[in-house]
Amino acid sequence: MTSSGVVAAVDLGATSGRVIIGRVGPDTLSVEAVHRFPNQPVRTADGLHWNILELYRNVLVGLGKAVAAEPGLASIGIDAWAVDYALLRGDMMINNPFHYRDERTHRGVELVHDVVDLASLYAANGLQFLPFNTVYQLAVDRAAGQLDGADTVLMLPDLLSFWLTGEKVAERTNASTGGLLDVRSGEWNDELMNRLGLPLALFPRLVAAGSRIGRLRHSVAHEIGTDRAIDVVAVGSHDTASAVVAVPMLTDDAAYISSGTWSLVGVELDKPVLDDSSRDANFTNEGGVDGRIRYLHNVMGLWLLSECVRTWERDGAHVDLPTLITQAAQVRSQVAIFDANDPGLLPPGDMPSRIVQLCADQGLSAPRTPAELVRSILESLAAAYAEAIDQAQLLSGKTIRTVHIVGGGSQNTLLCQLTADRTGRTVLAGPVEATAIGNVLVQSRAAGLIVGELEQLRARVARTFPPTSYRPR
Repeated sequence: MTSSGVVAAVDLGATSGRVIIGRVGPDTLSVEAVHRFPNQPVRTADGLHWNILELYRNVLVGLGKAVAAEPGLASIGIDAWAVDYALLRGDMMINNPFHYRDERTHRGVELVHDVVDLASLYAANGLQFLPFNTVYQLAVDRAAGQLDGADTVLMLPDLLSFWLTGEKVAERTNASTGGLLDVRSGEWNDELMNRLGLPLALFPRLVAAGSRIGRLRHSVAHEIGTDRAIDVVAVGSHDTASAVVAVPMLTDDAAYISSGTWSLVGVELDKPVLDDSSRDANFTNEGGVDGRIRYLHNVMGLWLLSECVRTWERDGAHVDLPTLITQAAQVRSQVAIFDANDPGLLPPGDMPSRIVQLCADQGLSAPRTPAELVRSILESLAAAYAEAIDQAQLLSGKTIRTVHIVGGGSQNTLLCQLTADRTGRTVLAGPVEATAIGNVLVQSRAAGLIVGELEQLRARVARTFPPTSYRPR
């Protein structure tokens, strides 16, 4: 049974944000962006930070546009990237949230592993090693005394929900990326927090995707132009968790690539994989909607391409990316296949020079033109995808015959074809707005507008947004 209604999805990515209206009916599933805005970090004397107040301002602007277009909004849901957080004392934010690409995170690795070795940490939280995981960032804050004046830690989508409603919660899919949830129970790991000296009281109550967080504060409702106390609903607040909801997987033999600034490559499982082989391969077990496990590996993603474009534009060049990708598709000479996951490619900066240097360090012939560099990036990403998919199949025991690419990368026809070629599997590309669609679906189900398990929701996505097929050549 399906009724009709409208919800608003706030979808924040590492480089941009959007507020989207989702319309759901018996034969309807549509999304419309009413406000798009950039997400640009700010470097200050103490490091690289998110401009969280500007993001919140734009969220309010976007919600105002959504209410103006659809006064009867049933609810609002927020998703964003993982691992980063704000510290609060009472209702006051006492730090400007750091960006996960800030260099401070490396010190946290040593601080944590001096107390809990990597094998024990993996057994506890099931997470791949990434030097910016929340647990490492909090260790840095603890050592610097920053936690002494705080009484709450909120992941960034939870912070925005708090500003909208006054309710402090931790949505499970995003909390699962931080390293402090027990991977088996899905609850806060009190023992691990105690060992690391992290006060248990900092961490708010956990809620599942689909739970009602609260209603808009009166002052917020007034600011966005409504007199209605609209519900704010927890969605898969880690953007990848929302994206995976909308992957149109119709069979169990499929893998997914959520392709944006990062590429998250993996499969959906019912239980975590925690053996030594999984840890050595650096695969992660993150929480998904409805208690599923997102078993995946992080690949550097389209960050490599976007950071090259930023570098060229800083140097005064005009870059038309679609034209550049077309030129890259016409490159006939072999290009370097470099390690797309090299940690030297993580920080912001002169990406073209870094890639050239990485090729030299690996004994590879460096690309000479922008088109060759773009082709080298996309070939290297496709190779990394293929390796991750083969590993996911081996480690999970799940046969993979089809690969779904969703998100911004699904529009890159060259990347999709190269992925099919490298994996030897059919690639199904789309939808582009998978994260927002997943956000809308979870809200709509919570509001009673639609019913069904994830499989039924995905079938609806496949009917409404038929994917484009790429077969290996």
